[in-house]
Amino acid sequence: MDPTPSTAPLQPAVAWRLARPGFLWVTLAGVLLGLASAAACGCGFDVGRAALTLLLALLAHAAANAWNDHHDALNGADAANPAPLSPFTGGSRVIQQGLASADDARRLALALAALVVLGGLWLALHAGGGLVLIGLAGLTLGWAYSAPPLRLMARGLGELTVALAWWLIVVGADYAERGQWSWVPAASAVPFALLVVNILLINGVPDAPYDARVAKRTLAVRLGPLGVAALYTVLALLAHGILLVLWLAQVPPSTAWWGLASGPLALAAAWLLWRHVALGRAVTALRPAIGLTIGATLVHALALAAAFAAVALQR
Repeated sequence: MDPTPSTAPLQPAVAWRLARPGFLWVTLAGVLLGLASAAACGCGFDVGRAALTLLLALLAHAAANAWNDHHDALNGADAANPAPLSPFTGGSRVIQQGLASADDARRLALALAALVVLGGLWLALHAGGGLVLIGLAGLTLGWAYSAPPLRLMARGLGELTVALAWWLIVVGADYAERGQWSWVPAASAVPFALLVVNILLINGVPDAPYDARVAKRTLAVRLGPLGVAALYTVLALLAHGILLVLWLAQVPPSTAWWGLASGPLALAAAWLLWRHVALGRAVTALRPAIGLTIGATLVHALALAAAFAAVALQR
């Protein structure tokens, strides 16, 4: 049942909020990483195709956000949270504020997904059929994350789903330009995907008590704050360790060590998270740690993209 039925048309400003634009920066960074890795191969670069790839990735992410708001409205997760750590947690809040209905969010998600499918098919005609598989996998993950019967976010599998989705963003952006599969972007995208997981992981801490009430058993609910802090630290170290190993193995460019610039930000966020757990502070104290987590992810992707771009400019 729609908790906030409405017959008024969805206003553009409200649709914009449903898309949660603040989080789209992570997708933009992932696409730039994929495009830069393709440019570094020296096999040509189509600016128009790159622009369409970026647009479609952003629309797909926006669709997934609206889809998530729709289902969190239906299951009561967002309504159960009286004081979300905005803008990081608790959804866009437009449904809870009466500015839109859950059905509005569903219609917006489906409309955006339809645009992604149409644009993706055109892109695949020019880049290769493998892009269809990548796109379908991405859309399926976006649907399965929130929607029953899978509802992966409620089964402790949401973080794995997010890792796969953002790994596909980098791989798909590279494929759209390169026109074929390459293991270089596939390997280089793994650290980025792990850092994206940490965004979801730390964002789940303030929401955990309210998610638990509606049987939305995220990893934050299952592990508790101590478990989240431990897993967060492991993933931050693992992401940068993998990049270091790849760099030593000469998989990405010789300047790929630039991506390690995100390490201090990620570790600072981990320290703040541990401090929050140790002192039992209010969830509002997590705001700097969440900001550092997002910053670390952006710095990592953009620095690694710059390393690939530097190679492309030398050709």
